[in-house]
Amino acid sequence: MGMDLRLLRYFVAVADAGSATSAANILHVTQPVLSRQLRQLERELGVELFEREGRGLRLTRAGADFLPQARDLLHRAERLERTASELAGGHLRGVHLAVPTTTLTDVLAPFLGTLGPDDPVPHVRELDPLGATAALGAGADLAILTRPPARGLVSRPLAVLPLWALVRSDDSWAGRAEIDVWELVDRSLVLLTEEFRPRTLLDAAVEAAGVRYDRVLECGNAQVAQALAAAGRGIAVVSDDPRFDLVPLRIRGPLGPVHISLYAVWDPRHHASVALGALAERIADFCVQRYGPQVRPGASR
Repeated sequence: MGMDLRLLRYFVAVADAGSATSAANILHVTQPVLSRQLRQLERELGVELFEREGRGLRLTRAGADFLPQARDLLHRAERLERTASELAGGHLRGVHLAVPTTTLTDVLAPFLGTLGPDDPVPHVRELDPLGATAALGAGADLAILTRPPARGLVSRPLAVLPLWALVRSDDSWAGRAEIDVWELVDRSLVLLTEEFRPRTLLDAAVEAAGVRYDRVLECGNAQVAQALAAAGRGIAVVSDDPRFDLVPLRIRGPLGPVHISLYAVWDPRHHASVALGALAERIADFCVQRYGPQVRPGASR
């Protein structure tokens, strides 16, 4: 049986108003028309929904049981109409974002603080270890990656950020701005494990320089790596903003400064692909505002 939403709206209005006359005034229909619609709904359902009580109407037991279900159906229908309108217009009411932990802490969370009430409501989760394809397949609208995405996805470069060697303020290198990788490997290092992009970038620079690490303490969290560096366990190599009063030094490899790139990625078939592109553009602009023009993709470094 198909359910006429108009009849449900009439039913809920009468239940809320307590009489057909009051509900008719609210709905801007005549009372006889409203009464006929209610009788039609009762015939379709096969139950009586109201009984007379003085000059008003009172819900029967069946009517009281049916009322919350009718409200729920109307609410879901309204949400469906809004979603259909958004799909047709390519708009976003909410946006699901999948990002690495470091990017969430240092870039995305501060960016979200700049959004206004008319912007999509953000929903954020940590990036799936399997990458953007898995994240988008699991419901993310947009993912932020630290490596170029797979073919078939739209991407927008967001920023090119330095890989930092973080030293304590009392370290002999604290007055320097940059360190060569072949100097770095001779020190005790606190490095992220190999599944993290900063580690693979440093490993590549070390291999290209033809040198090897001396002493390495591995860690699975960038903030913990910084804490260990602050505690004197070694120099932390991460892409995070410095914490614990650590001093950042740029790392130079044989091919130049070691950087990590950020990419916004989404499915080109997404109904709001244009809106996602505009959002990615705003994130890229925010990175420049936060870190300076040198992080803009394509800028000279």
